[in-house]
Amino acid sequence: MALKWFGRRRQEEDVPQTPKAKAIALILEMVQVLAVSLAIIIPVRWFLIQPFYVQGASMEPNFFDHEYLIIDELSYRFGEPRRGDVVVFHYPNDPKQFFIKRVIGLPAETVEISDGRVRIYNETHPNGIVLDEGAYLDQDFTAANQTVTLKADQYYLLGDNRSSSLDSRFFGPVQRSHIVGRVWVRGYPIDRWKHFQPQTYKDL
Repeated sequence: MALKWFGRRRQEEDVPQTPKAKAIALILEMVQVLAVSLAIIIPVRWFLIQPFYVQGASMEPNFFDHEYLIIDELSYRFGEPRRGDVVVFHYPNDPKQFFIKRVIGLPAETVEISDGRVRIYNETHPNGIVLDEGAYLDQDFTAANQTVTLKADQYYLLGDNRSSSLDSRFFGPVQRSHIVGRVWVRGYPIDRWKHFQPQTYKDL
């Protein structure tokens, strides 16, 4: 079928063609290839994955300014954000802006920040459990003194650079509908290329 779609039909090949006819046939083939390519690329670009550039230092040391990321949107069409996912979302105070942060608190949980640590309260841990973030934080210290209970469609997001991040400590929880997708691949710079796997936490 591919040969039939992209190539000239057999009866056309058996008939001698003028240079003009050959040129027209070649152009038509190129148009077909371009049309099919766009039909594949555009849906992938707009509905499955999107490219983003990192701006700012709020996710250092894991993501730096001007790095090029590929965002997976498909996973969240069939599932929900998980704790530890690095996500791109619409800034609640200006939805035209995109932010990148890490998912810390999940819907219906209570997030408490005190004494430099993040504690999670949920059905599994009604008395709370300290979130071990040593895997991605240079200094496992979060400056704030607040307790937030999340609604059924809200997430608590923090930057990895806790001393220099505008995140849920300041603008509050983020609605599920504002989350675009999770960081899937860092494509640039080449020497920092990485495919990101889900983050795991001990006892959570």
